[in-house]
Amino acid sequence: MDISRRDFCRSLAISAAGLACSTHSFGKESPGKDNVDGLPRPTPQQLAWQDFEMGMFIHFDIVTYTGKMKPRTPADVNIYNPVKLNTDQWLEVAKAMGARYAVFVAKHCTGFISWQSDAYPYGVKQTKWREGKGDVVKDFIASCNKYDIKPGLYASASSNAWWGIDNPGVIKWGNRKQADYVKACEKMMTELWSNCGPLTEIWFDGGVLSPKRGGPDLVSIMQKHQPDAVVFGGPGKHRVRWSGNEGGHVDYPCWSTVKHAKDYRGRPDGKLWCPAECDGKLPGGYSKWFWPRDKTFEKPDEEKQQSVLDALMDKYYRSVGHNANLLLNAAPDTTGLVPECIVPHYVNFGKEVQRRFGTSVAETKGDGGTLELALKKPGKIDHVIIMEDIQHGERVRAYEVEGLVPGNKWQKLCDGVSVGHKRIQKFDRTEVAKVRLKVTESAAPVKIRRLAVFDVG
Repeated sequence: MDISRRDFCRSLAISAAGLACSTHSFGKESPGKDNVDGLPRPTPQQLAWQDFEMGMFIHFDIVTYTGKMKPRTPADVNIYNPVKLNTDQWLEVAKAMGARYAVFVAKHCTGFISWQSDAYPYGVKQTKWREGKGDVVKDFIASCNKYDIKPGLYASASSNAWWGIDNPGVIKWGNRKQADYVKACEKMMTELWSNCGPLTEIWFDGGVLSPKRGGPDLVSIMQKHQPDAVVFGGPGKHRVRWSGNEGGHVDYPCWSTVKHAKDYRGRPDGKLWCPAECDGKLPGGYSKWFWPRDKTFEKPDEEKQQSVLDALMDKYYRSVGHNANLLLNAAPDTTGLVPECIVPHYVNFGKEVQRRFGTSVAETKGDGGTLELALKKPGKIDHVIIMEDIQHGERVRAYEVEGLVPGNKWQKLCDGVSVGHKRIQKFDRTEVAKVRLKVTESAAPVKIRRLAVFDVG
């Protein structure tokens, strides 16, 4: 992933156009025959992915040693030497954060391959590290299974310094041939996707150039080896989309349906189910996507921890609370470990999410335009979570949440437009005996999976 993702939209648009004749081309899906209301609905794979809500992005590559995200000349492989590499430690941090899936950068723009590969000679197999027998992907998958976190893999097809490839996947320098790269890329992805077991997510970053435009045929390989993976930035049936920024948030309202690739916030009248994923870096100046090799940091004091936690919770409200998944980055350092100076931030974040939303004051579910929730006894609340049963599509178009306050009067607490998988809203702490959700506009009969209120304090 380059820092600005300046080529992302262009490449994804090329990918979509070039795959117009494929089974799963962008925007070609339509509701099934049993879908009488005509609303787009998620595939079971998208539905499960949206339930995960939070994932950890793990950036570790030869970039960690060079500091160059998109070099034009490959670095000496033997600078890669993570003497303490321990993927269990990575997943322990992810678990503490509350991540339910993780995406490891298996092949970035450098072209360096993090598994035992015969696609071309530039990767861990060519290093002195572990006598050339190391396999970070294999270790990562094993650790995901150990900690019950669903694995995902990033492997860009659009940039590869060893081959002289740059966005959107065409040789821009050197004397290698495009046809040779296509074969190597297809072999690389076949190795990656066939030797790791089922993946929850495949991350392309920058799209995929179609075979008609001189790119690799990755659709058939993916359908053969990873038919159930959701796909970011590339072709596939179970797509997820970029939020339009690298800040770990998406603006509200955010819909799960889109019309085209640049619908970062989605559209209520979109015909394709393609939920948003908000990728973001750890705040507080600690790192970029890869650990900054020229900086050292001390373990954060209480003031620093609090400022980072506040920023992380803001991301959470503006991603998970806006009907999107949050994919938060963690960058191991040159030793191969997530640095101890940043581990407390992930731990604090996971604890705070649980403190605020682990136990509700009261909750219910139901169908229809009005849903009431009675508290066991009158009490103060300051947050509400609303979740639609999105297996039936997104139906809410506008709503209000009211509280029955002292004096037996209904008072508006908050309102909104989209709900989707999850909407989290905070409001002034108010004493109520009941809460009422009123859907004032909908596209079909409303199905609420969860209406829950909280006293966060």
